[in-house]
Amino acid sequence: MKGTIVRRGKSSWRLKFDVGADPVTGCRKIAYRTVRGTKKQAEAELTKAIAEMQAGGFVDPTTLTVKDYLSRWLKDHAAVSVSAKTLERYTELADRHLSPRLGAHTLQKLTPMHIQNAYSDMLNSGRIRGGGGLSARTVHHAHRLLFQALRQAVRWQLLARNPAEAVTPPRPLATEISILDDAQVGVLLKGARSTRMYTPILLAITTGLRRGEVFGLRWSDLDLDNGRLSVAQAVEQTKAGISFKTPKTRRSRRTVTLPQVTVEALRSHRAKQAAERLALGLGKDDLGLVFTSPLGEPVSVRAVSKEFARIVKRAKLPPVTFHGLRHTHLTALLKAGIHPKIASERAGHASVGITLDVYSHVLPSMQDGLTAGVDAAIRNALAEQP
Repeated sequence: MKGTIVRRGKSSWRLKFDVGADPVTGCRKIAYRTVRGTKKQAEAELTKAIAEMQAGGFVDPTTLTVKDYLSRWLKDHAAVSVSAKTLERYTELADRHLSPRLGAHTLQKLTPMHIQNAYSDMLNSGRIRGGGGLSARTVHHAHRLLFQALRQAVRWQLLARNPAEAVTPPRPLATEISILDDAQVGVLLKGARSTRMYTPILLAITTGLRRGEVFGLRWSDLDLDNGRLSVAQAVEQTKAGISFKTPKTRRSRRTVTLPQVTVEALRSHRAKQAAERLALGLGKDDLGLVFTSPLGEPVSVRAVSKEFARIVKRAKLPPVTFHGLRHTHLTALLKAGIHPKIASERAGHASVGITLDVYSHVLPSMQDGLTAGVDAAIRNALAEQP
């Protein structure tokens, strides 16, 4: 199997090679690919393409559909670069919303107008059950997926440009973060005191850990003598079951200090857990999890959310999710005047900019305190003048 290389410009080369017979017409098919770089690089790319063809892994970009490409991208790229939960969500968005509307188009003939029309259809009639349209937030998530997939197609030299770059996705409506004030935190803790949820709730309120981080915590991650813990893994739940994952960013892998009330609660919890396992005749827990089911198994995070909602309802508190405890903690830090960078490190955010963006609702009250301080300083300075 041979191919040819033709110069198309100063540093552009056109590759031409045989990809076999068309299964319908029996005619020979020729594939073309444009490569930028030196002739040596073009020769290497041609050799690679021919090798892929011989091994059965070559993809002809002229006939590849969007549906087939998304399936391949999910399998070859997303599956090895994102968490199992994220992959599950990507697959749902692709199979339920993107492929039904864009899948029949040839990848190389996909246009921004095709994509924009698909988004409009999703907003108007995208719901699978019950009719009606999808939320702007869901369509925005679909856009982010498609944008990433098509960007990879450019890197794989299946596309010359990313058509999603010229598309304007709908802007999600800003949602107010539900948090609890100090009095409500007290009510919640009292309502949870007699349940298995008390210590996880207290831990989330006093550290700002994510739900998956709380229930992925191991005793080996805790240093109760020095009042600190290390975030080294998180639990996640998909249709395939419960699994554990390591934090995806360096900042997510962090050390968080613990207040004494939380240290005491964790010591008490450890003693109760040991007694419980002894009573059930369970041996050593190989996973070493801090929080488990009554049978010593990893906790279902979906069950956690349902049980937490019941506790909130019984306590007659405003609706708040378990994740809202994280927001409660970080909001309290910022209102107390803790530097946003410190709050960002405690939260495990990728940058302080994310913290400031998510908790922008706290900034006005922080500015009130700032202006009051400036006012007092100026008045004192003027009073000292003769």
